[in-house]
Amino acid sequence: METITHNLIAVYIQILCFQFLLFPFNVIFTIIFAYISHIIVDGFSIITYHTPDAHKDDRFWLIWHIIIYALSGVSIVIFFIPFWLSIISANIMDLWDWFIARPIQRRKKKKDPESKWKNPLYLHSSVDWFRQKLLFWLPRLTYKKVGVVIEIIVILIFCILLVPYYI
Repeated sequence: METITHNLIAVYIQILCFQFLLFPFNVIFTIIFAYISHIIVDGFSIITYHTPDAHKDDRFWLIWHIIIYALSGVSIVIFFIPFWLSIISANIMDLWDWFIARPIQRRKKKKDPESKWKNPLYLHSSVDWFRQKLLFWLPRLTYKKVGVVIEIIVILIFCILLVPYYI
């Protein structure tokens, strides 16, 4: 799923951990639960419109990604200062895989294009395991535009859950 979804869930996790647990357990469990939430949320990404490759020629794909990236940026601006711990914990998997592990793999393939080397550093392999073992029964909507509705619903649910903490 998208960054805004990870951020909203992470914020809610930190609120609950800090509300119900004492220091240092609130910090420890925020980190653990936010990280695990990434695995669970990404596991469910197969029921959302989440193409693994860019479709810049598709107008719907472009509009959806402009909107979702803008909302993700807004969520970072709004929530990062008070909830940096959970946001970083929930997104560390993407930060590592997209900005460290994938460039390493690209560099290896550039040196040896024939290489079948797969990057053993990917953290998303845990997501793949979770999805294959527990979510195999879900429909695959990865390329179906109707999948945006599911992600929008999840985003709205967590926005509604966060309202009492901001009023």
